[in-house]
Amino acid sequence: MSLLSPEWTALLYLAAAVCFILALKGLSSPKTARRGNAIGAAGALVAVVTVFFSARLENIPLILAAIAVGSAVAVPVARRVQMTQMPQLVALFNGVGGGAAALVAVLELGHSEDPWVRLAVVFTMLVGAVSFAGSAVTVGKLQELISTRPLLFPGMPWVMGAVILGAVLSGVLVVLTGSVGWSLALLGLGLAAGLLLVLPVGGADVPIVISLLNAFTGLAVAASGVVLGNVLLLVAGTLVGASGTILTKVMASAMGRGVTGILFGAFKGGSTAGSTAVSDRPVRSSSPEDVAVQLGYAQRVVIVPGYGLAVAQGQHTVAELATALAGRGVDVVFAIHPVAGRMPGHMNVLLAEANVPYESLRELAEVNPEFANTDIVLVVGANDVVNPAAKSSPGSPIYGMPILEVVQAQQVVFLKRSMRPGFAGIENELLHDPKTTLLFGDAKDSLARVLGAVKAL
Repeated sequence: MSLLSPEWTALLYLAAAVCFILALKGLSSPKTARRGNAIGAAGALVAVVTVFFSARLENIPLILAAIAVGSAVAVPVARRVQMTQMPQLVALFNGVGGGAAALVAVLELGHSEDPWVRLAVVFTMLVGAVSFAGSAVTVGKLQELISTRPLLFPGMPWVMGAVILGAVLSGVLVVLTGSVGWSLALLGLGLAAGLLLVLPVGGADVPIVISLLNAFTGLAVAASGVVLGNVLLLVAGTLVGASGTILTKVMASAMGRGVTGILFGAFKGGSTAGSTAVSDRPVRSSSPEDVAVQLGYAQRVVIVPGYGLAVAQGQHTVAELATALAGRGVDVVFAIHPVAGRMPGHMNVLLAEANVPYESLRELAEVNPEFANTDIVLVVGANDVVNPAAKSSPGSPIYGMPILEVVQAQQVVFLKRSMRPGFAGIENELLHDPKTTLLFGDAKDSLARVLGAVKAL
């Protein structure tokens, strides 16, 4: 027996849908992202409670047990995850969403003989399985459990084609017969397609794949809304799918590459198939005291944060350094590349955690014209997003990707742990430029020593 009337159910669904739309609006800006996230969570809570009290539920103890187990796993994981592991967590949650949608579709297959509903079941199973398997590979690459380089084997395009053809045939048979056996075959082929889709993707393309798989999960959830006859699920999935698709397109454009080139470029040798070899070419190194003198007596400094800053958890130290320089009258801003880090907005979140004012952040298009008037660029843990090879080397895997043009500044200081290449595995010629100096070491420790020297000036 349901406790909510259809009218109240529709009204609460509408309220939840509005919350989801407002959440997306809030997440479009760093200033309103925290509020947008809270509104989205409130909408999700309203949706879950409404379903619980409006539907004729069976197996309520099992449902409550599943909610308890899920909460017991998710809450401590979300609280303990490090900022550097946030992309893995996002990819993991995304994959779990796609996998859950696929499993629900399998269970609902026998509840309807309507061919359109079965078509929705097939779509949900296939796309959900692709998202689950692809996200699992993405987590492995981000965690470096498997190589970040594109993984290929002879005949892989043909195998991929055969898997897709088999999935299409299985899907047709599921629609015609409703066979559970063919649905399980479809599920297996979907998992194989997800693996084959993401394994050839390497290096700097991983953040875009995270966004693309997020869009896949949204579409799978929307289709599961058709399967279950739940309008709110259809709306929520469509919002996620649409926003993920737009984000994927924007990020691909920011890298100067097409989505198909990112997914299948490795088959033609065009992906970020770099190496992990450490360069032994000579570079000009410096000391924290020398870097402090350069920064302390500059008029304008641009700080470029990258994944190395997140790894070192140096966001609070770099924020303190920026404050100390500003106290000496130095104009300090942070330059943010759209794909810096391991996921969209990674650097914005990192700096927001250290209370860096939003007004100090500059997007790529905004800051690039300002580098020519910059005394010093301090690159902290970034590499590929400032690599001039993206503009000067047509054979480079990242050729065409817009970069932060720090080479235009008067001086460039790199804070690096070693001479290993960045995530794309490409050597950075800027490290060998006469205007560039390097300060080796853990980013947080190096920043702390520079900060101490600046305060002592």
